[in-house]
Amino acid sequence: MAQIFPRWVNELPLRIAVGATVLGALVVAGIWYYFSPRFTDVGYQPEQPVAYSHRLHAGELGLNCLYCHATVDRAPVAVVPPTQVCLNCHRVVKRDSPALAVIRDSAASGRPVNWVRVHKLPGFAYFDHRPHLRAGVGCATCHGRIDEMDVVTQAQPLSMGWCLDCHRNPDPYLRPASEVTNMDWSPPRDQLQSAARIKQAKRIHPPTDCTGCHR
Repeated sequence: MAQIFPRWVNELPLRIAVGATVLGALVVAGIWYYFSPRFTDVGYQPEQPVAYSHRLHAGELGLNCLYCHATVDRAPVAVVPPTQVCLNCHRVVKRDSPALAVIRDSAASGRPVNWVRVHKLPGFAYFDHRPHLRAGVGCATCHGRIDEMDVVTQAQPLSMGWCLDCHRNPDPYLRPASEVTNMDWSPPRDQLQSAARIKQAKRIHPPTDCTGCHR
């Protein structure tokens, strides 16, 4: 009796099973990467109402982070500087520049400049700058080389996994308190020994359980 179907049909169930497995793995891998903060959030660079260059102010002029973000070491949030802070310099420097029209309008009207927030955690995650700065985690660790950015860009994913990696092994990121705002700081050769001394002196034990960030 003649065969109705070709011989390769016998292998069809196996081919379908293998193909479905490969396709499923590709879909999972694609979702894992393309829907993760490392892909969706890193590189976020919103347009701001004023073309403020951190490369100029923090880099070339050497303004310390704490001059503008004055509460970062004593409050959970690093506030955006009010208009008055800008005018401390710009009442004299480039006071009539067209680029500063929004600043002058804000000062005249009393309405704050609508800066667009770049680094933002979801509402269910609790983060406080103070313990991180006290421990010796530098600004550049989370925010990147701000002093080299004309437009602030999110440099790290700020995801749960990324935070936990640091909490489980903070040694590469701990620096002396005097170097926290130093964007050009690099770990010394004895970084592990230095981090061990810092952890012992400050009794640093980063939480890795859920209640550390979800309260």
